[in-house]
Amino acid sequence: MALIHFLVASILSVTAVTSLPLLNATVLPQNQTALTVGSAVPFGAVIDRCSVPGTVALTFDDGPYMFTPALLDILSANSAPCTFFVNGGGLGGIYNYQDVIQRIWREGHQLGSHTWGHSNLAGMSYEAVVSQMTDLEQAFVQIIGGFPVYMRPPYLGVDGVVLQAMTDLGYHIIHASIDTKDYENDSPDLIWKSLEKFRAELNAGGTIILAHDVHQMTVVSLVQGMLDEIRERGLRPVTIGDCLGDPRDEWYRASRW
Repeated sequence: MALIHFLVASILSVTAVTSLPLLNATVLPQNQTALTVGSAVPFGAVIDRCSVPGTVALTFDDGPYMFTPALLDILSANSAPCTFFVNGGGLGGIYNYQDVIQRIWREGHQLGSHTWGHSNLAGMSYEAVVSQMTDLEQAFVQIIGGFPVYMRPPYLGVDGVVLQAMTDLGYHIIHASIDTKDYENDSPDLIWKSLEKFRAELNAGGTIILAHDVHQMTVVSLVQGMLDEIRERGLRPVTIGDCLGDPRDEWYRASRW
């Protein structure tokens, strides 16, 4: 275990950057070190609320999938940036949706890691947790030329090993203070329950919203309902990075090597 920690620390200390072309060079500065240091957002700590007043962050897990393009159309029509926590080997597979990942990037949304295989990280070995993260990093590098520093653990599963691995790898851990449970209500007759849950938890002070772009009713019904409610309350939908006051230069790394 001590050897693994040493190797990870050594990797993070290297300052070389990837030679792959970047879709937006201003997002991944060519002189950026492997571990970003300009962010005030803590690494390896669980975060479930925005820190910027008046903001809320819509987040979508488990994609990309067949419904994600339609979701992007809705977000564009509403001028609503959000955050996508994506899997590598999810329902569709990240390599089968490279164009969708690139569209998410181009349209100003934020990309985050939801691990390669969507396994519960809690209870895994340190080595297995690191592998879940770095396998997806390689896919991100191939598709957009870098990888994110924000992640959401599947099933929100976290233990001491996960916290240590995310600290060593340099990840911000995002949970949620509004969980729509949309996966329980993915039908026209039930999706209203997720909207009501969203409203109740928004009333309770929640600001980071968890939903899934792999469910059809989330995209065709729930999202617009949530956006309408957000705007009616005078709130502003933003990305996770923006709702935490984190400069966009700190959202991605160009390389770990």
